Amino acid sequence: MATLRFHIVPNTKENKVVGEHGNAIKIKLCARAVEGKANAALRSLLAEELNISESRIALASGHKSREKLIRIDGLSEEEVRGRLL
Repeated sequence: MATLRFHIVPNTKENKVVGEHGNAIKIKLCARAVEGKANAALRSLLAEELNISESRIALASGHKSREKLIRIDGLSEEEVRGRLL
């Protein structure tokens, strides 16, 4: 199980992994940060990029913050970083 930090930029033109932001992975999302839409879009994008089901991705902290801690079951931190970056 991997637990990683993500820096989210909501309300952009496209969903994409940008690179690193300090010790976090920076991701741009089209969804606005209202009513959990950005969190749902983040889970969906990560599931697609990592080729796993959304049920294996859990938001550990940062529900209302741009800085999020995400837990991903079944993959190591190195595997996640390798697939995303």
